[in-house]
Amino acid sequence: MPVAGIVCEYNPFHLGHGWMLQQLREKGMDGIVCVMSGSFVQRGEFAVADKFARAEMAVRGGADVVLELPAPWSAATAEVFALGGVSALARTGVVTHLAFGSECGDAAPLMTLAQALDGADYADILRQKLMQGNKTFAVCRREAAAQLLGEETAALLDTPNNNLGVEYCRALRKLKSDMTPITVPRTGAAHDGAPSEGIASATHIRQLLLAGKREEALAFLPAEAAMIMQREIAAGRAPVTMENCSCAVLSHLRRMSEEDFARYAGGSEGLHHRFYQAVRKAYDLELLLDEAKTKRYTHARLRRMLLAAYLELNAAGEEPPYLRVLAANERGRKLLRQMRDSGAPVLTKAADVSALGAAAEELLHAEATRYDLYTLAYPQLKNSICGRDYRISPIML
Repeated sequence: MPVAGIVCEYNPFHLGHGWMLQQLREKGMDGIVCVMSGSFVQRGEFAVADKFARAEMAVRGGADVVLELPAPWSAATAEVFALGGVSALARTGVVTHLAFGSECGDAAPLMTLAQALDGADYADILRQKLMQGNKTFAVCRREAAAQLLGEETAALLDTPNNNLGVEYCRALRKLKSDMTPITVPRTGAAHDGAPSEGIASATHIRQLLLAGKREEALAFLPAEAAMIMQREIAAGRAPVTMENCSCAVLSHLRRMSEEDFARYAGGSEGLHHRFYQAVRKAYDLELLLDEAKTKRYTHARLRRMLLAAYLELNAAGEEPPYLRVLAANERGRKLLRQMRDSGAPVLTKAADVSALGAAAEELLHAEATRYDLYTLAYPQLKNSICGRDYRISPIML
């Protein structure tokens, strides 16, 4: 049975996401398994809505199962994010195809890029360019790819979905997975662009929500997803942004020493000194990031370091030690039974985590604490009682 696997954020689930799932069904996929970022996303931000709500949106929008990608992978670089998500899909034992959106709509050139980026020649060229110290990693990466493969192929790295698709292909290669990569051409709005063809990017929708333009934002969500988002807003659980709890974040960061920052992504390259000094000057998070930025580091990388320091995120391993279920439908429940039969570490009840080993138990407890920190950013703090992550059951439709 062909089953598509998707690594996603659904921040929030919108019409473009629903269109992609429909395209996968038309391509003959009998099941769709999603590994979705939990409370924190790859740009180093808090997800705009609760993970269980976003998972419910996805299942009502066409997915069969949504599994959680924990914070060490979900709030990391594109490479780590992709590897964590793809490894989780591989561990299910049921996913036959790795599906993702792309601007080019063709997996072959993305796999060609992946092969080149895994080679020794690329590593040497990239190292030389990074040593110059005046360009971001992304720019150096693209220049190195152009030197090896030519400008036309390297230009694929200029667009975010192609770029992430390359990382998915690299993850498949690293894991020696037999999942077949398939890509659906991105339609409608560009990744961070204005609405087009009736579809808006998740970035644009979040901006509308945070600006209080609720009706305008919800128009770009499928009807059932819009109802869920309305429910979360009415309950005081959305929209969520890190700035909602900036005092809590700054309070933690101000207690850190300069050496503490060196433990987190990018800190060991000298950024820890800039971050420590920025924390001493800043009274809000955007000011902190402005104080810390340099030509070498993108805004997203700085936000990831900020978030990692606040959450005390350790470096991610190759794969999450469990597959926590956030939501599923009837077809998804059959897939979950198949996963368990194949020996996958499926987790539906937090209380059962000890059966999956010490690493799984340690991660789940850390994630529950991070979820408590996430809820401090709810618009209404009455919803932020500790321990909620242990008590919520998967949403079964």
